[in-house]
Amino acid sequence: MSIKVSCQDSICSRIVAGCMNWGEWGANLTIDQAQELIEGCLAVDVTTFDHADIYGHYTTETLFGNALKKQPSLREKMQLVTKCGIKLVTPNRPDTVIQSYNTSKDYIISCAEQSLQNLNTDYIDLFLIHRPSPLMNPEEIAEAFTKLKNEGKVLHFGVSNFTIQQFEMLHKFIPLATNQIEVSPLHLDPFIDGTLDQCITEHVKPMGYSTLAGRKFFMKQPEDRVVRINKVVNMLSEKYNVTSDQILTSWIIKHPSGILPVIGSTKINRIKSAVDALAIKITDEEWFMIWVASTGKEVA
Repeated sequence: MSIKVSCQDSICSRIVAGCMNWGEWGANLTIDQAQELIEGCLAVDVTTFDHADIYGHYTTETLFGNALKKQPSLREKMQLVTKCGIKLVTPNRPDTVIQSYNTSKDYIISCAEQSLQNLNTDYIDLFLIHRPSPLMNPEEIAEAFTKLKNEGKVLHFGVSNFTIQQFEMLHKFIPLATNQIEVSPLHLDPFIDGTLDQCITEHVKPMGYSTLAGRKFFMKQPEDRVVRINKVVNMLSEKYNVTSDQILTSWIIKHPSGILPVIGSTKINRIKSAVDALAIKITDEEWFMIWVASTGKEVA
């Protein structure tokens, strides 16, 4: 079974390893543990790793890069995704006085060059604007992207958390390969606000984060909406003899836009579980059972 898909001209694994929780925002992995997790992901054909400069208060890229420094041959087996544009107030950025966005040409270029250094790599496969800024100038962003591409520092570009109008605006100035968005049975907006429709129209693969809704489906005292969804998910888990997280992942990947789930776990068994979910083919009616459980009403 092939688990590679085209993300424009780049090749991304069908399941993406999200690295936000690898460092001090989560598991606080050592360099050796990060290397072990990288190798574990590659062993199950999860070859795309999703970063952002701000993760771990600007430290997680460096953790990952140090792991690559110990084993440089791993780089050619993977695709690196990272993001810029959010400015955090943190001791690691003492000049930042307020959390804000910056999508200026100089800032984008400086962030990309810093990420290259942090990740210990000569190029970034996919570079994203992390969040849309009210002040973003699409011509200026396109100039930055073009310079980075011409210098061989970035292969492809995309965005994260953009509306359909914001994506369309920037896409007119520079080809975009993805829109990374929040999507889950608890966050249905992309299915109905045109975001995923646009991805189909523009032939780009959306990347989906928080596809398990931040583990809300596994809380000891879930809200009523989660209880309704879990009732359906548990029934389907028994039918297909799989775990509930696999049913939830199969629900995400069934959409014709080809959503690439970003799995934020640092446990290799959780990541492998998502890979195994690719083989599960729930029916259209079963997909709508989860939809109806989420909305609390039948479709019209």
